Amino acid sequence: MKNLILILLLTASTISLASEKLELDSADIDLSDNKSLERGAKHYVTYCLGCHSIQHIRYLRIALDLDIDEKKMLKDIAPEGAGIYDKLQTAMNAHDARKWFGIQPPDLSLIARSRGADWLYSYLKGFYTDSSKPLGVNNIIFPDVGMPNVLWQLQGEQKPVYKTVEGKPALEKLVLAEKGTLSEKEFDQTVNDLVNFLVYVGEPMQLERQKMGKFVIFFILMFLTIAYLLKKEYWKDIH
Repeated sequence: MKNLILILLLTASTISLASEKLELDSADIDLSDNKSLERGAKHYVTYCLGCHSIQHIRYLRIALDLDIDEKKMLKDIAPEGAGIYDKLQTAMNAHDARKWFGIQPPDLSLIARSRGADWLYSYLKGFYTDSSKPLGVNNIIFPDVGMPNVLWQLQGEQKPVYKTVEGKPALEKLVLAEKGTLSEKEFDQTVNDLVNFLVYVGEPMQLERQKMGKFVIFFILMFLTIAYLLKKEYWKDIH
């Protein structure tokens, strides 16, 4: 067990160091944009839910938070056969997952909180062709990634460009070798919507706090205004 923990820590350190050498792209997170969050939910169900569950939220909560009609949620977003009270549960069982990928894909309820929005945004755009890998792809942000590029049809195929650093090849950037079904701008928006949704599910109460915060600030400003006027009224004879 100690050896396993040590290996995991070393692996995490290696991944972290590799990622720190690269400048992450910035995700445009806007939790007030319900349309973006709705598109992100649809993208997640279409491209991610086949392997990754989100056990901390139900379709009903998403529908209520994003002002989506329940019938529309079940028809246009949730997978066929899902109920409005269901959690976002993958249909893949643990045995098949370990057989195909060597490990059970993690639940992504808190991935945005643990990794950060910019990391996720850069990671999802960072896949490139690598014939030496079992799945035929690698990732510039997460070297030796064990996940397939589920968005390759949208993005197209990228290839790496290397430079020489201290006599050794180092991955410098990625270039598009084969176009996908989306333009670069459209793909960036798709990934941004997906990351926006993951940020939301990581802490759904953010939406309530933001709405409540506006009223709290308004109340404080009104209180300060009234307090100032009262102060002037009480002290006018003295001054």
